[in-house]
Amino acid sequence: MASYAQGIDALNQSLSEVQGIDVSFEFFPPKTESMEQTLWKSVERLAPLKPSYMSVTYGANSGERDRTHDVVKRIQAETGIQAVPHLTCVDATREELIEIAKDYWQSGIRKIVALRGDLPDGVEKPQSYASDLVTLLKEVADFEIAVAAYPEKHPEAPNSQFDLLNLKRKAEAGATEAISQFFFDAEVFLRFRDRAAAAGIDLDIVPGILPVTNYQTLQRFAGFTNVHVPQWLHKMYDGLDKDDQTTRNLMGANISMDMVKVLAKEGVRKFHFYTLNRSELSYAICHMLGVRAD
Repeated sequence: MASYAQGIDALNQSLSEVQGIDVSFEFFPPKTESMEQTLWKSVERLAPLKPSYMSVTYGANSGERDRTHDVVKRIQAETGIQAVPHLTCVDATREELIEIAKDYWQSGIRKIVALRGDLPDGVEKPQSYASDLVTLLKEVADFEIAVAAYPEKHPEAPNSQFDLLNLKRKAEAGATEAISQFFFDAEVFLRFRDRAAAAGIDLDIVPGILPVTNYQTLQRFAGFTNVHVPQWLHKMYDGLDKDDQTTRNLMGANISMDMVKVLAKEGVRKFHFYTLNRSELSYAICHMLGVRAD
């Protein structure tokens, strides 16, 4: 009995160390009616946690761009949560980007995630990059701007130093926050944060957390984003392909929870959750961390 009580005390002490954190959630624009229902159920579920913002990703084709605009405006109008659109340089002229930015500002949007963007097949690399987009947005209005950071290096960067210098250019252009690519080794993020500070990068670097709901999907994402999947993670999911979703969700929540606690002990207080439009794991992790609805 004593050992059980001691375990509960240890858990409570561990959780108390990560109070006072801020969270944000990322969604993508739905392509079908059922996906749209899932998205809005997730937004409704997570909004009472009062995140700093909810961001919405942005595709390279006009149809997905329009869906992004619609979702962003609806989130802000219906929840009161700051809605933050992604904006990319891919397949858009400078004039188009200026018009989009003006429309967002007039709609009450004050923060944007500025990215170069993934290149669809057959599309040449753009002449502009994320740092150029930051500069353009600052010329349009006084947006708060977040950019991307890559603890394990951007897939197209020749080396880590080149990637770090690119992040510095984005900071110098006017960005104030960097959201990291997801990762599964807390030390990877912490070392990256230290290297960024040593390089004089004045950005609030926020770890991107991907709660694992589907291991096959994770491996596919990791393959094209240059994210290392540790051997221990392979072993944890080995043999669970045909197990029920509840088991896999419990494991995913536990993995993310452990990583967030390690980061919090190192002074991290902001976390960005890649929800994949599902609320269950992100909500559970936030609940355990003390981020709860009033």
